[in-house]
Amino acid sequence: MTSLSVEMLAADAAEPITSAGNAQLGIAVLAGIAVIVLLITKLKMHAFLALTIGSLALGSFAGAAPADTIASFTAGLGSTVAGVGVLIALGAILGKLLADSGGADQVVDTILAKASGRAMPWAMVLIASIIGLPLFFEVGIVLMIPVVLLVAKRGNYSLMRIGIPALAGLSVMHGLIPPHPGPLVAIDALDANLGVTLALGVLVAIPTVIIAGPVFSRYAARWVDIKPPENMIPQRPSEDLDRRPSFGATLATILLPVVLMLLNALVEIVVDNPENGLQKVTMVIGSPLIALLAAVLVGMFTLGRAAGFTKDRIAGTVEKSLAPIAGILLIVGAGGGFKQTLIDAGVGQMILDFSENWSIPALLLGWLIAVAIRLATGSATVATISAAGLVAPLAADMSTSHAALLVLAIGAGSLFFSHVNDAGFWLVKEYFGMNVGQTIKTWSVMETIISVVAMAFILLLSLLL
Repeated sequence: MTSLSVEMLAADAAEPITSAGNAQLGIAVLAGIAVIVLLITKLKMHAFLALTIGSLALGSFAGAAPADTIASFTAGLGSTVAGVGVLIALGAILGKLLADSGGADQVVDTILAKASGRAMPWAMVLIASIIGLPLFFEVGIVLMIPVVLLVAKRGNYSLMRIGIPALAGLSVMHGLIPPHPGPLVAIDALDANLGVTLALGVLVAIPTVIIAGPVFSRYAARWVDIKPPENMIPQRPSEDLDRRPSFGATLATILLPVVLMLLNALVEIVVDNPENGLQKVTMVIGSPLIALLAAVLVGMFTLGRAAGFTKDRIAGTVEKSLAPIAGILLIVGAGGGFKQTLIDAGVGQMILDFSENWSIPALLLGWLIAVAIRLATGSATVATISAAGLVAPLAADMSTSHAALLVLAIGAGSLFFSHVNDAGFWLVKEYFGMNVGQTIKTWSVMETIISVVAMAFILLLSLLL
């Protein structure tokens, strides 16, 4: 197929690929999602393949021509990877530099040296939230688990009293705060403002993580009173280093992209003049690409060189950071393809009609759809991507702040009740040495609290803004 014919197909895909009625479209959506769920849960198929096949099934059930469905899927995959692929890669590089240089350990050790007794759960949630800003959830867990187990053992704490706050900090960052993949894709799909979403996300995240972390951990520790399993306490990742980056330099590097993006959002609100010189500058340095790129380049010196890394070792660290995200990029891209297939099939208009007829607020609808897909597939990222595609038309006439709140509502829904079809569930279970029932009482309930509490604060903000 020539590049011209591919472009023509992609252009055609911008138009509805089927004229099916709402009833047929509704059945097609349910069938497409059911295919994805069955492939992931029953056949243990990789989410990338499941989303690809589910997209083709959706188009087929909706009565679309195969060529049109393929064009929609590939156009969506391409635009999604183009929109967030580089950001995910930069986030992975920064996270790897943070872990390998010992910078993450430095933050952990510094905060733990200042905390003890009742303050320890609060210290753990603070550490996890800071560490979780640039790291993927799974990487954050692997990084934090040794700290959690060591603190619980040395301080003779209940594992849940220390572990739940750490898990809450990581999970809230993962679901609500860019540059994590889910929020980034939702921002891209809904054409929301990243800086505003980041600012509102932090506002929602702070009370949410307090309630789901230190507060809930008191009850979790009573329900499941266990000690850290001896065989799961691994070696600290940076004990072989001669020196580590300073606490201040590490913290500044982690927060640099956040500060730049928030600065851009603040100037945009206060100045509100694209021709203004200051706003032109902040628009560039506060764009996600430049903000994260700046953090990576600064991190090579403040983290890598400060730890005594040679140029070759820094290059090796960067190279190693990119390999593990190949699967994430493919899943996110395929999710974008599924989203575009949903939109081009006319599902967006169906959702608009549905929301008008049933008078369901857009924020609640986005949350409910994300909850349903999360429960079915076990993937927060798949839930976020799919829900964002379904409710994208609702964001067209929204204000900047409400579009950002819709992104957060979808992110909150994507965290609801992690259970046996979620890889994170088994990761937590094995690391903490719990059985399935104990994991549901602690981890699953914590995730549900995050989802519900975050949504409550999002609805409250929607009334104020």
